Amino acid sequence: MHSTAEDRTLLPEHRAEIAELCAFLDRTPQAVEPALLRGPDGSTKTLPPEVYEALMVVVRALSEGKAVTVAPVNTTLTTQEAADLLGVSRPTFVKILDEGEVPYSRPGRHRRVLLADVLQYKERRRTRRGRGLDKLIEQTEDAGLYGN
Repeated sequence: MHSTAEDRTLLPEHRAEIAELCAFLDRTPQAVEPALLRGPDGSTKTLPPEVYEALMVVVRALSEGKAVTVAPVNTTLTTQEAADLLGVSRPTFVKILDEGEVPYSRPGRHRRVLLADVLQYKERRRTRRGRGLDKLIEQTEDAGLYGN
């Protein structure tokens, strides 16, 4: 087991067990009581809600055959890594930086961004797109073009 907060990529190697765990979690109703983790020695520990949610996300992704990378939020990314995370080209991401949408540092010649800042930008972008879609639907409904 790793004792430091480092990047770690998990591969779906035990697909049958992961699928079974995913099915179990899907059948489990949202509990009022916190989830428990049982250690190999039988001792138990209460899981904080964010740890339980992370476990759910990891199990679902692995059950879909996806690899999962767990990384500390203060991880510094290159512009290419951040662009890949957002699904845009590196020049497009550099433009986002130049427009001040995401803060960056320049420890040498190259820009670096914090993963947390890129994720915040991604959420802001998702929210803006949702609002834009809602506005478009409203306009088409007002014009009698939606739902016919």
